[in-house]
Amino acid sequence: MSSANQIVAEIFNAALKAVDPYESVKLHTNKIRQFYQDNNLKKLIVVGFGKAAPAMAKATEDELPDLIDAGIVITKYGHCAHNYSNPPSPSFDKGGVGGFFKVYEAGHPVPDENGLNATAKIIKLLKNNSLLPPFIKGGMGGSSDEKMLVVFLISGGGSALLVSPYEGISLDEKQKITQLLLTAGADIYELNTVRKHISRVKGGRLAEIAYPAKVISLILSDVIGDRLNVIASGPTSPDKTTYFDALKVLEKYDLVDKAPRSILEVLYSGLKGEMPETPKEGDGIFERTENIIIGSNRKALEAAKTKAESLGFKPEIISSEITGEAREVGKWLAIKIRNALSVRRDGKICLISGSETTVTVKGNGLGGRNMELALAFATEIEGIEGVTLLSAGTDGIDGSTDAAGAIVDGKTIKRAKALGINPEEYLNNNDSYNFFKKIDELFITGATGTNVMDIQIIIVEG
Repeated sequence: MSSANQIVAEIFNAALKAVDPYESVKLHTNKIRQFYQDNNLKKLIVVGFGKAAPAMAKATEDELPDLIDAGIVITKYGHCAHNYSNPPSPSFDKGGVGGFFKVYEAGHPVPDENGLNATAKIIKLLKNNSLLPPFIKGGMGGSSDEKMLVVFLISGGGSALLVSPYEGISLDEKQKITQLLLTAGADIYELNTVRKHISRVKGGRLAEIAYPAKVISLILSDVIGDRLNVIASGPTSPDKTTYFDALKVLEKYDLVDKAPRSILEVLYSGLKGEMPETPKEGDGIFERTENIIIGSNRKALEAAKTKAESLGFKPEIISSEITGEAREVGKWLAIKIRNALSVRRDGKICLISGSETTVTVKGNGLGGRNMELALAFATEIEGIEGVTLLSAGTDGIDGSTDAAGAIVDGKTIKRAKALGINPEEYLNNNDSYNFFKKIDELFITGATGTNVMDIQIIIVEG
């Protein structure tokens, strides 16, 4: 790694540390204990789903071992074991049956059979506590009641991992509509609008299943604006979208004729009032539900800014809410750094941003939104000395690759051309991963155990 590469990586790691899921949950366990005692509750069930779920659940296991009756965790393949300061206990072995938790790995971003089966176990646990070990307090079966507290641990990836389609919709059909929307370039809000209206657990319906139990949801946000009804498709929050909105998304991307018939039947039945809408604001179930954001992209960016200052830079957070086509955002960021250079020639510059971009797939290459953004940025700053950009997913994954993103500078395009590589061809083919692999500019972290959208860090030295 060059000096500049090491600096942007160091700033990125400081951002990750600020949204560590284990430490973020620990800050709230005393509140959970107090709530449990003040309300004279008798059972505590912990349910986690998302990329950060194992670390979040581990924090509850460490801090509330005398209260937890049982728990289930669903996470993405490869996310069970991480190098936490407090490593997972034996009960967190893949599919482990010891301790309080059973942990299941499943598919993301396209749901799979493992996620379907694990979600069925969560529903069973909430509605019929037969999964509670009989030798512990309150573990004698029975349905959810007012003396039970359910703590949901929600993080990015939860929409795909917590999967329970309406009766009549198969897993294959759910997978197909998810893939169609992703390929078409639908953003997370649009994708989740459709998901919520073909699901038994999304859009407030998980809180509905848990009712009348008390519910506390600790949420690690991975969406723009930290919108509760969007994060993991808002399983425990009031839904603002409707069946009409879901159909409008399919129409926008010309997917009505491509969507599975069973999904269209559900959406049209809902539009006619033949199926109940997702729970809305004012529904009585939410009087017993509290949703708490415990970590966000903004928090990560503030930590990155503090770290950059300690390294002698003059940092500026551009925005934590950047959306749009990844390549267009890359071009826009190149304009921002050029403008900064035109007025600030003295000292070290650092521009920091958070984003949730999209990629409309037109080629057949391999890549992700961060690598596509970085490649577009590199083409715009070709030949400019001293500029370095890191764009990466905070979960350590970009697209369906093993890279979190890429690090580029003013010489990236020159290095590629020297090897006979045409950057424009790779960009047009959505093949940014192979472009960066060939010139050794991939940024690989492995699964980080957290997920608060993407981060871009641009530095200019001197």
